[in-house]
Amino acid sequence: MKQSVLVIGLGRFGSAAALELMALGHEVLAVDMDEAVVNGIAPDVTHAAQLDASDEKALRAVGAAEFSLAIVAISSATEASIFATMALRNLGVNSIVAKAATELHGAILGRVGADRVVYAERETGQRVAHSLSIPNVIDYLDVAPRFGLAKIRPAAPWVGKTIKDIDLSGRLTVSLIALRRGSEVLVNPQRDTVIAAKDELIVLGLDDKLERIASEG
Repeated sequence: MKQSVLVIGLGRFGSAAALELMALGHEVLAVDMDEAVVNGIAPDVTHAAQLDASDEKALRAVGAAEFSLAIVAISSATEASIFATMALRNLGVNSIVAKAATELHGAILGRVGADRVVYAERETGQRVAHSLSIPNVIDYLDVAPRFGLAKIRPAAPWVGKTIKDIDLSGRLTVSLIALRRGSEVLVNPQRDTVIAAKDELIVLGLDDKLERIASEG
């Protein structure tokens, strides 16, 4: 469903979020205090504005109260992110996602109005660590302690075999939930699907089971 999203703070995280939301078909108002940054992103988003997002009056003036979703992507300026989150809650924004630098910062953001707190650097670090410890992993999402969702390249012995042949669910108790082949994604692929070298497999399971996949490469 198409939404109008307010993105506050246009560093690497905020800019990436704003541009990806645009690519997904949403409308985006991008806000930052730095005029050069605002001018740089303006051609690629619906609207862009230079303002101090910790100022509730300034946010009201650009129509922040009309947004149902906002992303506060400021983490280096702790006070500014907290005040911006408070201002958005006071203006009646229904859903607020805020980026935090530390656990304490995140706890405060939650108390003043953030519905969801993200730790972008920590989450990126976890994903990189898993991609290094499991050679075939392209990407990784932590689902629970020691349990994750991974996008992997097929191990060499799997190529040319069917999903039934490699039997991930039986041998490793790992669930193969999707297969990507070029631009096509097969959800719950048939067991007679033959695996190709350039396929990407999306699997769900315990980390130690995912790590065992590496030994089959």
